[in-house]
Amino acid sequence: MGDFIGHVCPGLFLVLYGLYRAIVVSRAVIFNDSLLHPSHNPTNKGRWARLWQLAHTGWLKTVTGSLLIVYEINCIEGGLKFMSKGMPPRFMYPKEWQHLTMFTLLTLDGCVETVSKSVLWQRWVTLERGSTALGIYALLLLLVSHVKDSSGVELQVHSLLILVVFLLMLVLTAGLWAPEMFHLWMIETFLFLVMGSWLIQAGFILFRPVSGFPWEDDDISDIMFVTTFFCWHVMINALCLLGIYGISSFWHHCYSPSLRLMGSKEALYHESSSGTFYRLLQDAEQQDNDDQALVPS
Repeated sequence: MGDFIGHVCPGLFLVLYGLYRAIVVSRAVIFNDSLLHPSHNPTNKGRWARLWQLAHTGWLKTVTGSLLIVYEINCIEGGLKFMSKGMPPRFMYPKEWQHLTMFTLLTLDGCVETVSKSVLWQRWVTLERGSTALGIYALLLLLVSHVKDSSGVELQVHSLLILVVFLLMLVLTAGLWAPEMFHLWMIETFLFLVMGSWLIQAGFILFRPVSGFPWEDDDISDIMFVTTFFCWHVMINALCLLGIYGISSFWHHCYSPSLRLMGSKEALYHESSSGTFYRLLQDAEQQDNDDQALVPS
């Protein structure tokens, strides 16, 4: 699957997954809510209650991974063979088998998340986070060996991708001990966005350059601009996260009835508290005056 679609489709999935996580994390920060057990789930037993409680990201991982597996197998003419029939036998299609392993790990991660959220009696957060971390560990190992025969522009593109996966592995490992920390979730979401957008960019750099001419491996300016484009992706994704948080904050504060109701309740509480305190203070002063009037008599 080392083609344009093989880079763009996984990248598009990661971008959509990162945007969804950005909205979820922004809402949790605004409402000071739990990331793992949000309080906005419906309590009614209506028609859409069960649909709301489904593991959306788990099903998205499972379906996307399964489709990528089918596409990977169908891309090889004559079928994806494991070893040749010659003597001695040799392994065949090493990169394709690495792609298949990556997509299988994505599918299994989606199955684990779906089972944990929708099947088990109690959600097993450690299993979900551990499954995602294990998939990233394996992805890092596969990418390191994936670039052994690469050079020039292709090597630089995949090296920057390996850097993002390595940082994501560290964040996911730390998240196993602090699953509710907002900062780790925000960094994790940012890295997913960078990885997805960079995979899409890699498809255009390696297979469909915008200029119509292939990038030159022996031109140092092309290799330098690969790093420059990667830095632009970092800045754009950071601004995207900031924009999602700003829009979410503006929307919830201006159009969310729950926040307005919460603000009116707080104002009513403060108003009633201050009024009660004022009445108590007046009663105390009146009692003191009565006591002072009784003493001379």
